[in-house]
Amino acid sequence: MVHGPLVAAALFGCGDTPPTPPPDLGDPTANLDAGDRGRFLLGRALFERLATPDEGLGPLFNAERCSDCHDQPVVGGGGARIRVVKATRFADGRCDLLHAEGGDNIQRRATDLLAAHGLGPERIPAAATASARVTAPPLFGLGLIGAVPDAVLLEAADPDDRDGDGISGRLPRLPDGRSARFGRKGDAATLRDFVVSALRFELGFTTPAHLDEIAVNGVPVPPGADPARDPEIDPVALGQLTDYLRFLAAPAPDRDLPDAARDTVARGQALFRQIGCTSCHRETLVTAVADTPASTGAGSVAAPLADRTIRPWSDLLLHDMGEGLANVCGSDAAPAELRTAPLWGLRHRNLFLHDGRASDLPAAIRAHGGEAAAIRDAFLALPAEAQADLIRFLRSL
Repeated sequence: MVHGPLVAAALFGCGDTPPTPPPDLGDPTANLDAGDRGRFLLGRALFERLATPDEGLGPLFNAERCSDCHDQPVVGGGGARIRVVKATRFADGRCDLLHAEGGDNIQRRATDLLAAHGLGPERIPAAATASARVTAPPLFGLGLIGAVPDAVLLEAADPDDRDGDGISGRLPRLPDGRSARFGRKGDAATLRDFVVSALRFELGFTTPAHLDEIAVNGVPVPPGADPARDPEIDPVALGQLTDYLRFLAAPAPDRDLPDAARDTVARGQALFRQIGCTSCHRETLVTAVADTPASTGAGSVAAPLADRTIRPWSDLLLHDMGEGLANVCGSDAAPAELRTAPLWGLRHRNLFLHDGRASDLPAAIRAHGGEAAAIRDAFLALPAEAQADLIRFLRSL
């Protein structure tokens, strides 16, 4: 097989400049200036740093560093080694995140000092109507997702299904009215909020906006059980972690397909459109122009993320996925509602769906229900060869 410069010479004439290759998985997005790249690197170092109780870890926690959960296939990716336990109560059409019982995130580890005070890891509250063990999602390209204006997402929203196609996606909202595009249920409006939530609930760190430790199933942490001074994460470190995620590059599709596979992938992509998958897994989104206020209230859009057409293969909207995938609820999401999962980087994953229940893509498709039931059935009705073409396309992303 021919590689390197010979391939470039075959594709580009003398004097033509070949396109810049995309960043490697886990690298920063292209065209960062020295300052942004420095903040990315500092944030990545914090992301991989092992924390200790003296620095603020715990006293309740699930992991000792961010990369414990986000390391597959490289740092910044997803992971199933640590599955987060969630528990909520859903009654009379309302979601209760069980704040009085310690919140919907069940911390399964406790520091020795907390245990010495007679308090151990949390348990699922008796008031919960559902629980779930969820995998950590990949974090690639989150800055680009945050740079998409609300107006672009609302183009595809149809909460009342006025066009009668059975698809009724809606943009989730927080109680303060902001759109919430981050998290499987639409849980956070900004990357900063997303980072704060992970620091609090997964590592047990207090932040400038949240100075109190998470209660142990509603029981306050006793004085002396946490030696670190609050806030345990200062604004500088919080900003560096946020900038690491903001500038973490989106995954690129497979650009090294053999010739024999290109036709297969093209047929699979055509079938993906034909049977209706792009009704939710939208092909492209466009980010805002540089220095315009971000629609999520997270400052202005950075130039390297601005005015770009991106392909996360998601509308970032909530959809009812049927009782088979229903479990916990969210602040603006019923138990069966899930945000459309971005498919970029799918070729780097080996477990699928929010709880990792599917070990292959056909199983993940078969689990789709609710608004996706007709599309699922259309896939299942395809001849075996056509199904294989569609799966091969997904495996190229």
